[in-house]
Amino acid sequence: MPNRLDNDSSYKLLFSHPEMVRDLILGFVHGDWVARLDFSTMEKVNGLFVGDEFRDREDDVIWRLRFGDAWLYVYILLEFQTWIDDFMPLRVGDYMFSLYQDLRKAKQLPDKKLPPILPVVIYTGKQKWDAPLDVNEMIVPLPGLDVYQLHMRYLLLDVTTMAESELESLRNLAAVLFRLEKSRSVETVRELVNTLQEWLQAPEQASLRRAFAIWLRRVLLPKRLPKSEIPEITNLYEVGTMLAETVQEWVKPWMDQGRQEGRQEGRQEGRQEGRQEEAAAMLLKQMRRKFGPTPDGVIDKVRSANLERIEIWSDNFVFANSIEEVFAS
Repeated sequence: MPNRLDNDSSYKLLFSHPEMVRDLILGFVHGDWVARLDFSTMEKVNGLFVGDEFRDREDDVIWRLRFGDAWLYVYILLEFQTWIDDFMPLRVGDYMFSLYQDLRKAKQLPDKKLPPILPVVIYTGKQKWDAPLDVNEMIVPLPGLDVYQLHMRYLLLDVTTMAESELESLRNLAAVLFRLEKSRSVETVRELVNTLQEWLQAPEQASLRRAFAIWLRRVLLPKRLPKSEIPEITNLYEVGTMLAETVQEWVKPWMDQGRQEGRQEGRQEGRQEGRQEEAAAMLLKQMRRKFGPTPDGVIDKVRSANLERIEIWSDNFVFANSIEEVFAS
């Protein structure tokens, strides 16, 4: 299985290319103002003029581009998540205030006005995202003080909830990436890799082709084929060739995984299955808030357990000091 560092760094590499950011905005950010963005003016902020404190933040991909006729820039902050962070509004707010401070120190604030920021969180984990979207949701309400409280919201792109039909209708690089994340068959991956080869033929797109190949090698294929040894690959053509040559060898474990996930989704049907899913989600949420990020193996164990077993673990959780104690006999 890929680790979080591989996932974050691979996504960061992909969205270090302007084509990916452009397609992400055009395909998944809605509003009349998007039509006024001048994508030909896109510049990466990292390293341009940000200060030492902000440069230390390696999780971010930040771009700027002109907005309409004015010299107004929209800053797009991207955060890549494989696990649910209940304090994401605080993290995003911290990044935004740090960026504003760096712009002020670099004297990049004309007329002492702050540029708007579009904070985007791309989530590719297994569970549906249920963390707050606005820092105001985390503040205890107190009558009379509401007007003084912060409102700072980020745009969540939860890949797990995106409909395949919508993604398929878009001729869009970001949509292809998200379709690959949701893929459940070798044939689908081969088809989408061929699509990328067709769209990214220009010599100046060689770096983006390589970024997709790295993401496939480090992130997607290890997730889909955890027991297979993935050879080193450096470009999309090698990925396509490898999938074609080994399709017979790999189809069975891939399809077995797909059937297993299908059975898990099928448990949502019926009253008993619904109770099991609700109990599993609640236990995982409580564990995450008490012990921090939950390992994928633990998530799979809880989600695949029957209702009786989950209830036992929920009782254990009350007095548990670690994840291990939750599952103790």
